Amino acid sequence: MAVGGTASYEVSVPFRAGEDGYASFRIPAAVKAVDGTLLAFCEGSAGSQEDHGDIDIVLRRSTDGGRTWGPLRVIAENGDGTAGNPAPVVLGTGRLLLVHVRNAAGATEQLIRLGQVGPADGRRVWVQQSDDHGGSWSGPREITASVKRPGWRWYATAPGHALQMRRGPYAGRVVVPGNHSAAPSGSDTGAEGKYDGGHSLLSDDDGATWRIGYTDSRANGRINANETTAAELPDGRLYFNCRNDSPAPGTRADAHSADGGETLERPFRPQAGLTGPVVQGSVLHLGDPDVLLFSGPSDPGFRALMTVRASRDRGVTWRPVHTVDGLPAAYSDLVRADDETVGLLYETGDFHAYTTITFRRIPVEELS
Repeated sequence: MAVGGTASYEVSVPFRAGEDGYASFRIPAAVKAVDGTLLAFCEGSAGSQEDHGDIDIVLRRSTDGGRTWGPLRVIAENGDGTAGNPAPVVLGTGRLLLVHVRNAAGATEQLIRLGQVGPADGRRVWVQQSDDHGGSWSGPREITASVKRPGWRWYATAPGHALQMRRGPYAGRVVVPGNHSAAPSGSDTGAEGKYDGGHSLLSDDDGATWRIGYTDSRANGRINANETTAAELPDGRLYFNCRNDSPAPGTRADAHSADGGETLERPFRPQAGLTGPVVQGSVLHLGDPDVLLFSGPSDPGFRALMTVRASRDRGVTWRPVHTVDGLPAAYSDLVRADDETVGLLYETGDFHAYTTITFRRIPVEELS
């Protein structure tokens, strides 16, 4: 297990709180365009570190593998409201899609979960595209009616990169992990974690049309899928890994799909092999070798100790392969920077996790 902080790891900081007119940056996502350009997305909050209010999706691009970054650009904005939860994906055609959500400025997660926000101001789903490796972007197109069921309240895409399947009968399908909260029953308010559920957004025509794939919604208070990440395995199956806020063994759960995200082989079950706090995480399959990676904080009680873990049995068991440092750390995303390198884009700082979004280049040989 490698420990960070040495000169052998190249580190850059594409986003730092208080710069470029934003009080904070959160919720990283990263992809590599077909020309090799790395794209680092995140939410830029104009006024605070809160996850509501005046929030834009912003982007920096790198043409040297994440060593340096171009100027910040605003890709999606919603007036004084929120545009967030970036879920980018690179298509085989070279086109980039950015799926994301929007809501009104005063629509907090709590109010939405309580059902106190109307549909027009609540979470709505949008997609944009770029045909020049992220240099320019189309205007947003709403797809809410196709991917959000009536009665769902809170809603989030990913966050982190989405994927287009490359193998088997579902090759070409775009898969975006998502999560939602359902309306409550009895005397519950809807704010309870047991109403969280997972689902997938699917497109078989490069993002022109969308539909809902699997749903995993069980108000059992044990496993309730929240922020979800996905990877395609060499056998053509999909591996989903989610944050679990309910008191199951551990704080993460996982599942597999053999039909391109239409259904799950079995509902999400605890993945106690990934210890850590309640937080988002990221998965990435290396391709060759057959190694599945997971990034996330590994301190069991705090958002700290960012660690990359590896599985050689496609998500059954895990072991740590790279520990960055013992500092605060929270959300992250993994991207294949080049043949020899994996990039880790993650929230971190000396005294709290939301000072910077940092990019770290890690040798593939160390992770595999």
